[in-house]
Amino acid sequence: MRTGSPALHPAAAAFPVQTVSAPAGLPSVWDVNASILLVEDDAGDALLVEEMLADGELDSALTWCKSLAEALAFLRGQRKPVCVLLDLHLPDVYGLSAVTQIVETTPDAAIVVLTGLAEAEAGLNAVATGAQDYLVKGRIDPQALSRSVRYALQRKQVERAAAALRATQLMAQENARLERGLLPVPLLNDDSFEAVARYEPGRAHGLLSGDFYDVVQRPDGTVHAVIGDVSGHGAAEAALGVCLRVAWRTAVLCGTDSLELPALLEEILVAERSDPHVFATVTSLVFPPERDHVRIVRAGHPGLLLRHNTDIEWVEPDGGIALGLLPGHGQWVSTRHTLEPGAGLVLFTDGLFEGRTGPDSRLGEEGLLAMARDQAGLTARPFIDALVAGAAEGAAPYGGLADDVAVLHLAWKRTAHEQ
Repeated sequence: MRTGSPALHPAAAAFPVQTVSAPAGLPSVWDVNASILLVEDDAGDALLVEEMLADGELDSALTWCKSLAEALAFLRGQRKPVCVLLDLHLPDVYGLSAVTQIVETTPDAAIVVLTGLAEAEAGLNAVATGAQDYLVKGRIDPQALSRSVRYALQRKQVERAAAALRATQLMAQENARLERGLLPVPLLNDDSFEAVARYEPGRAHGLLSGDFYDVVQRPDGTVHAVIGDVSGHGAAEAALGVCLRVAWRTAVLCGTDSLELPALLEEILVAERSDPHVFATVTSLVFPPERDHVRIVRAGHPGLLLRHNTDIEWVEPDGGIALGLLPGHGQWVSTRHTLEPGAGLVLFTDGLFEGRTGPDSRLGEEGLLAMARDQAGLTARPFIDALVAGAAEGAAPYGGLADDVAVLHLAWKRTAHEQ
């Protein structure tokens, strides 16, 4: 009973709470202490409602308010489900405005409107305004009242769940559009160079995570490429990976030397990371227009695969420490590797070969090389798809690929003379 409200009946403040099971598949509104608020200025009608609730199968705490202002003050202090039995003729408000004000003040409250015998249309309009049900006063019995209260609370629960689901879906769609916009598009001047990529984020429902890659061709025909892996695979790591990729592309377009890039990226990583333990591995490559070699700079990143016709070998260029482990103390070198006509390089992040293939075993670098050799006859796109599919299939019985995976296949296209 609300303090200061006229007493309905000696038992009105002592209604116990009964737990009622919800239909299968829906959360129960009775898992918490649902209460009933009667907003009615007529004491006789209020007494009838109280007696019908007492005679019905529903036992819940009942509070009586004689005006909308008093009801709104009560609702503002509630933290549990409330079903409002609302008369539309109150001293301080008349008609559907009462429904609107309750919906605006307490959107989680379920509302059952009480109307007169000649006000059926008003009841329907109240439901359209936001109420969950309406009852005609002269035709209410204990069972109908109890059923209407239960249904109103359940409908409100379903409405809230549907609204939350819709909001989640809209947010997911917006995030997907954002993430698709952040995935790189290779910046190539012509079709003389082929860059094929595959990206699989480790975080659930995400399109982008801590792995990153990019390909840029300079005006002189030189092609620059990068692949990297920020430790972790959450939203913060995804944002940091995008930051490093954009910084790398900007530096390349500005003509920064490939040996200066690791230090520059490390400086940005240290400035942008939220956790001092976050680090990143990176491999950057430069394909000069002569097409006979590639220069590789490696910072803690795994090796790569060299494809020439059906021959595949693992290449492990000289490298330096990962970015961010010892800021300001890293040293990196550029390794020159000869390229035969038609040869291609396959770069990847460690998520491709670190998946479990047994309780105590992983695919590993040797397993990845063996799998690649089994697919040696495939062209670029089918080849990297086969690598990802094979790694995922092997890890499926043990939870699948838990880390992000990025794969990049890079090669000059054969000229007419080379063919």
